[in-house]
Amino acid sequence: MSAVVARARALMGVPFRLHGRSRAGLDCVGLAALAMGREAHGAYGLRSGDIERAERWLAAAGLRPVAQGQPGDLALVRPGPLQLHLMIGTGAGFIHAHAGIGRVVEMPGASPWPVLSWWRAA
Repeated sequence: MSAVVARARALMGVPFRLHGRSRAGLDCVGLAALAMGREAHGAYGLRSGDIERAERWLAAAGLRPVAQGQPGDLALVRPGPLQLHLMIGTGAGFIHAHAGIGRVVEMPGASPWPVLSWWRAA
């Protein structure tokens, strides 16, 4: 198992909190940062739907785009027309901070949303 997946699984059940960056509460950026051992950027703008801006932030965080995701890689997905979201691939599904459920969860299978790009720690 990837170390990123193991760290993400250790955060399952943590409450969802917009701009959350600790075990007290996490959003998708906070979850990705903690699981990947990165600094979470404050102004990430995922609600704007601006893919280029999100991808610049991911590159600035020391991640690189890859053609195919592997366990521990980040998937940048589009759950809505003006929303972007980050999920951690496990190889059998995804771990993500689910706003609707209100906590970090693991879901099996393919992404329910279009995967725009995959990112790996450089």
